[in-house]
Amino acid sequence: MTKKKDLSQYHSEDTPSASGYKFGIITSKWNREITDALYEGCKKTLLENEASEENIKSVFVPGTFEIPAAIRLLAQSGKFDAIICLGCVIKGETKHNDYISHAVATAITQFSTMSGIPAIFGILTPDNWEQAKDRAGGKYGNKGIEAAVTAIEMADLKNRLGHKKSTIGFSL
Repeated sequence: MTKKKDLSQYHSEDTPSASGYKFGIITSKWNREITDALYEGCKKTLLENEASEENIKSVFVPGTFEIPAAIRLLAQSGKFDAIICLGCVIKGETKHNDYISHAVATAITQFSTMSGIPAIFGILTPDNWEQAKDRAGGKYGNKGIEAAVTAIEMADLKNRLGHKKSTIGFSL
């Protein structure tokens, strides 16, 4: 059994500067206490790593299922180096969580691979409220921080490989 720890710890000296990169953050309003904590951790991490406030566009959608449509809407501007997706789908008494989680994960993956714009999966899929709190600033860290660091690293990779702007001529 592995020792449980804060999964959001990262080495800032190993993280590229976010200066000059443009980020979109899409946050679900469903399970707001959790998603607000994810958003705060994400945005704070971007700013701490030299992203400027004017290079961060935040949008809020009703639920996690609406995130893929919001990705497309943000991407159509052609302005973003990475788009961060934050949400929380808690397992309930039905299988709705399986359908939503699978559909959203598939759409985010397809968008990212087809558009060339890194789309970061910062969506929690816990079994219960306590597990969600543990990953939204609780004892296992904040998935929003992890998503921000991933977005910075992927935007930097995209830039280093010479992919300045992405095309939006794709279909999901």
